[in-house]
Amino acid sequence: MNIITLPDDLNLKSSQSIAVYDYVNTKEISKQQIILSKNTFSFLQNGTKKVFFDNSSSLINNSQFLLMKAGNSLMTENFYNDETKYRSILFFFSNEAVLNFIKKFKLNPQDNTNYASMYSFDYDQYIEGFTKSILKISKFSKSIQNNILVAKFNELMLYLVEIKGVNFLYSLINDSDTSFQSFIQTVDYNTLNKLSIKELSFLANMSTSSFKRTFKKHFQNSPSKWFQEKRLEHSAFLLRQKSKRPTDIYEEIGYKNLSNFIKAFKTKFGVTPREYQKI
Repeated sequence: MNIITLPDDLNLKSSQSIAVYDYVNTKEISKQQIILSKNTFSFLQNGTKKVFFDNSSSLINNSQFLLMKAGNSLMTENFYNDETKYRSILFFFSNEAVLNFIKKFKLNPQDNTNYASMYSFDYDQYIEGFTKSILKISKFSKSIQNNILVAKFNELMLYLVEIKGVNFLYSLINDSDTSFQSFIQTVDYNTLNKLSIKELSFLANMSTSSFKRTFKKHFQNSPSKWFQEKRLEHSAFLLRQKSKRPTDIYEEIGYKNLSNFIKAFKTKFGVTPREYQKI
């Protein structure tokens, strides 16, 4: 599967600080590797969208929209019920646009900010109206489109700051993470997510070989063995709650069939999952 870079691969001018694209897909995709070269709002119209970043993930339907920081992500796009297409209005904007907005409205970060690579928001009447309005910008002459886009960007950000605070803004321009911190975030956040080593390497912006070397050096174990251990430990936690059966959880923790899960569980704990629940 080829890596897609957005908005570059949509034939939008890379020099544009802010741009809008009405994206439609008639084929479902699973864990497509996407490099966002700009920050992006995804105003979902049809279908469902699941996204993984290094330190956050989200599954939304068309009652929600996403704000995603520039960087590496895995995206899954599915149709919803009887729909035959996936559609999302993409609103791209640069860090420069964010900095100009912060400077113009003299906004300061809140204390104890936890920076994330992605945020999900619920639609309301205002956002629905805003989404419709940005689709109409293409009808104007090129000479005034950019000025209107800047005004619409400021309008949207002012609204979100009013209802959500300013933390999400500073997440977008936070570049303090080192490559090692990004690696740790990716591992910690996605320990229980069913992602391959190749997919985890992509989220950490590392080659697969570099990811494996760094992993071995830090955790003194191979990624496959370490993740298996953590997921089996999580399965034991779920079984201790008595509300989960082995048939309920083996797929959740990354096993393709029940027999392989039972075998791995018994190797680690000395008893089968059923026997473990009776202890």
